[in-house]
Amino acid sequence: MEANSTATKAANNLGSVQLPAPTASPIVFALGIMLLCAGLVTSGSVSFLGAILGIVGAVGWFRDLLPHEALETVPILREDPVIATLRPEVGRLDAAHEVKRAWLPLEIYPVSAGIKGGLAGSVVMAGLAMLFGLVSQKSIWYPVNLLVAGFFPEAVRATTAQIALFHPIALIIAIPLHLITSLLVGLLYGVLLPMFPRRPILLGGLFAPVVWTGLIFGALDIINPVMNHRINWLWFVLSQLGFGIVAGIVVSRQERIRTWQRLPFALRAGMESPGVVADKPEEH
Repeated sequence: MEANSTATKAANNLGSVQLPAPTASPIVFALGIMLLCAGLVTSGSVSFLGAILGIVGAVGWFRDLLPHEALETVPILREDPVIATLRPEVGRLDAAHEVKRAWLPLEIYPVSAGIKGGLAGSVVMAGLAMLFGLVSQKSIWYPVNLLVAGFFPEAVRATTAQIALFHPIALIIAIPLHLITSLLVGLLYGVLLPMFPRRPILLGGLFAPVVWTGLIFGALDIINPVMNHRINWLWFVLSQLGFGIVAGIVVSRQERIRTWQRLPFALRAGMESPGVVADKPEEH
């Protein structure tokens, strides 16, 4: 240690400094330990390779430190750094003050578009569900009763023939439930479709029904256990795709309205504030 300190002082006097010499031994040792542990769950050959690398890294690391630490002489450069730039001033865009941030989307569908799309999709989905009832149980009331089976605890013990019968209370509950759900999804389509103007049918007809079906698949056993045990997922997916395609087409064909991009907040909020906008001639 005394020899090292003496060498360091001599190096400082000559305008240089002694630093630990660079070495790859620590990273080789770490790689060997990692492979040694990885071989416990993979193969013995991996552990064998890791043991060899670990020994090589450890020996090299010890030789760098014992009996004397390996040092490297680095000259000291006594030059003050010069901070310079080729730009004398910050470049600015001349028209930057005229550019205003746009609210996206620039155009949206009115609320009526979502309502129309939801109603049209509900008719198609109901038709496909009743077709499934006719094909599987020879009854259009079977899917209707399955939809509202969660409202009747005794439906758990009902047979397939009993569910296929006409029940007026079930029909009274199913109609508003189906319409409200369809209208909500239709309004959601009206909000989302302007964000994907190039592929509205792809979003509404395929992507959204698949996501919606996945969510229902995970929660249906809690919401409606009877329907979960008796549902035909192929027909369910087809009915959702039918709803999505029809609702997407109806909504996308409605006329869009532009968003109020540059109107002041007071005007957008419906306040009558004089001086908010410039006065227009009487002929306008």
